Amino acid sequence: MTGPVIHDVFTLPVDDNVNPYAFSVDLDGQWFLQKGKMIAYYGQIDFHGIGHGRLDHLIAGSFHSPLHAADWVVAEGRGKMLLADRAFDINSFDLDEGNLTIRSGNVLAFQPSLSLKQSIIPGFLTLIGTGKFVAASNGPVVFVEPPVRVDPQALVGWADCPSPCHHYDHRYLRGFLGGLRAHTGIGGASGEEHQFEFTGAGTVLLQSSEQLMPERATGALPAEEGVPGGGAPTPESGSQVPQLPGGLGGLQRRFGL
Repeated sequence: MTGPVIHDVFTLPVDDNVNPYAFSVDLDGQWFLQKGKMIAYYGQIDFHGIGHGRLDHLIAGSFHSPLHAADWVVAEGRGKMLLADRAFDINSFDLDEGNLTIRSGNVLAFQPSLSLKQSIIPGFLTLIGTGKFVAASNGPVVFVEPPVRVDPQALVGWADCPSPCHHYDHRYLRGFLGGLRAHTGIGGASGEEHQFEFTGAGTVLLQSSEQLMPERATGALPAEEGVPGGGAPTPESGSQVPQLPGGLGGLQRRFGL
């Protein structure tokens, strides 16, 4: 009977997966890192908040998403950094003068050679340029080419192709449920009734699950016994996922954004 594989700073992979659920970054300089995604590190690594300190020049050149700035830090130094996200599948992707739009909650980290921008599609970010980034998904990622229609809840992102448009099943629109939705906004949550339609050249990234990764406010501790600072949430301390302005939060949830 073989025991567990025990790693140290010398045996951890270099910019590669440790297993399907954890990724090892070989840090020599800076990476952008979403808060709460680092589970351990070796070496001398410091973490700087976005918009603070001497790294403003780096942030000005690579980070252009004020809506998400509080969710990110800059990891700086030398060492090995382990990333994970609640046992979801973790993969790294390389962009070569590319343009990729991805759900904001799915991106764990990216190299400063990439520029991060706020997408006009609510809940998504766009990475532009050349470099590596690490992302999570609920199940392995499937790559497909347009033209294609996809379940919004299975959509992870899209690369080098136009933004999608909504597509509704014609029979559904003409039926009773379509009329109910037109008046109340209720219904139409399944991929068989409503899809995102992609056209043109490019690649669409899908997770092999129709269940979105559960959202959690940055830095929120699970309400579990034995977790320092955890316990039963109170109205004052309970985490609330930020909603879109103008009453669009319901649309965000309904369309899987």
